[in-house]
Amino acid sequence: MTITRTHSDQHDRDLVSSAGPGAWWARIDRIDLARTAFVAACAAAVGLGLTWPWPQVPLLAVVGIVVGCWPIGREAFEDLRHRRMSMELSMLIAIAAAAAIGQWTTSLIITAFVLAAEILEDLSMDRGRDALTDLMSFLPESVQVRRGGEVATVALSDVVEGEVIVVGPGGRIPVDGTVVAGRSTADQSRITGEPLPVDIAVGDEVFAGSINQIGAVEVRAERVGADSSYGRIIAAVQQAQASEPPVQRLADRLAAWLVYLALIGAALTYLVTRDLTATISVVVVAGACGVAAGTPLAVLAAIARVARSGAFVKDGTHLEVLSTVDTVVFDKTGTLTTGEPAVVDVTTAGDLDPDALLALVAAAEAYSEHPLGRAIVAHARDRGLPATPCEDFAYLPGRGVTATVAGKAVAAGNRALVPDAPELQADQGTATAVHVSVGGSYAGTVLLADAIRESARSAVAVVHCAGLRTMMITGDQDVTARAVAAEVGIDEVRAGLLPDEKLAAIDAERAAGRRLAMVGDGVNDAPALARAQVGIAMGSGTDIAREASDVVLISSDLNDLAHTLHVARSARRIVMFNFVGTILVDLIGMGLAAAGLLPPIWAALIHVGSETAFILNSARLIPGRRTRH
Repeated sequence: MTITRTHSDQHDRDLVSSAGPGAWWARIDRIDLARTAFVAACAAAVGLGLTWPWPQVPLLAVVGIVVGCWPIGREAFEDLRHRRMSMELSMLIAIAAAAAIGQWTTSLIITAFVLAAEILEDLSMDRGRDALTDLMSFLPESVQVRRGGEVATVALSDVVEGEVIVVGPGGRIPVDGTVVAGRSTADQSRITGEPLPVDIAVGDEVFAGSINQIGAVEVRAERVGADSSYGRIIAAVQQAQASEPPVQRLADRLAAWLVYLALIGAALTYLVTRDLTATISVVVVAGACGVAAGTPLAVLAAIARVARSGAFVKDGTHLEVLSTVDTVVFDKTGTLTTGEPAVVDVTTAGDLDPDALLALVAAAEAYSEHPLGRAIVAHARDRGLPATPCEDFAYLPGRGVTATVAGKAVAAGNRALVPDAPELQADQGTATAVHVSVGGSYAGTVLLADAIRESARSAVAVVHCAGLRTMMITGDQDVTARAVAAEVGIDEVRAGLLPDEKLAAIDAERAAGRRLAMVGDGVNDAPALARAQVGIAMGSGTDIAREASDVVLISSDLNDLAHTLHVARSARRIVMFNFVGTILVDLIGMGLAAAGLLPPIWAALIHVGSETAFILNSARLIPGRRTRH
């Protein structure tokens, strides 16, 4: 049951919540606690015989009911004004009916139970919110920024993209960016869920909310404020708290129908038995409060849990839909693979050894902007090969590059540029070949491949264990796509697709009745991400892919996808259990009440007890707190 409060009531609650985590009693709204205690005291006094001035209408009972029912009555009035049925209206009817037949003690006890249940609900919801909002309080308010050749202390809110931030040992990294100076290790567990620190050096990406551990580093800010990992989690929190997922709308409908059922049952009970006490018990025992309160708590707690493990869901709607998907569709490049080519082999012909050939190719590719050329240059640098200057550099689109290195004519490219290069062997079919000629004769081949992500195999295996079908759609050539799919365990492959063809593939799957989650990272994936029931973007992907998606894997670890699917399904199971449990409890309780076997006080106990059980069932998803650094 949810009771709407005035601005001042909510302000008091916010003050308590903003005081930070503490004992549970410190988080209870003082007004709610005082109101509940007063009503309980009135019930005890009236039950002991304090019925002044009239035994039929005790003043203390009337005052207690008015004070206790004030927030319940406000909500019930709003529901009536909007022509909707609610549990508040149902309970108000039960309280008034008990008072009308002189059951003052029963009326007061029901009121106290309702208020106590509201306090429990608030405590559970606060814990769910804290699990997310506690992430944000971790960021520093001020940071050290290089400006004008000096290091200045500025507010985090004043940092702009492109500025260089200095983070000392033990400092909290306040932005998403790239390390431009220094070496260290970073604890990224609050963002990625990875328990072990990772080494960071020049060129490495870091996330806001990570902790710099050993050395000082300088980070160029690339995503600040609302665009950073933490900023996006804040947006997810706000949307999660404001959104109304489909399962929540179902909970509202169920609550309304149960109230209608209770009122109809009460009317029939009175017509058959003419027993007002039994009639009131029927109204009191029926309740969908556990569903109405437990559903948003389960959704919020699930979003908190996946955020702690390295992903965030943009709102509750997408979490609910994710729990129902039957097929996970993967892009290949940048999703199942790292998206960055790396040298995997060097073969030579003639007298050149592999390092000598690699040095010549790296020199010829020194001015190239092509990803393959940059990968070859980086590999040669990593091996410590000498950087020989080149002359007469020329880039031939669609073919490769030519240059003069140490007086030798070097060509590096495909077979159109080096026609005497041999065909690749069968076991090299997934690699990209850069053939090399020196002095006009074939000299060797550098093989490059897009490395498969370490988490791809395990994540796909977990998806299969969950009974889901997997599929790959990619623009890459068929032989490469099928080799990657076979290595990670993908069920179906559709290769050589342009962006509009990817979109058509998603449409065809949806038309066949499939419920899809699409995982991608690039601009060409954005239409498919937006069209799938749930779009999931890699954190390392393009901005447009992240914007088009419903879920973002911040660390680009596909194991976070598997965990998110598991949590979404767990949340749905909990909500459905609450649905079925509420229906069974209400039907049995109404039957007993109609037969005169359940007095109003026991009906109220069953109502509040079932609500408490279902709220606590949802609260199982709330992640435990982590010790702050």
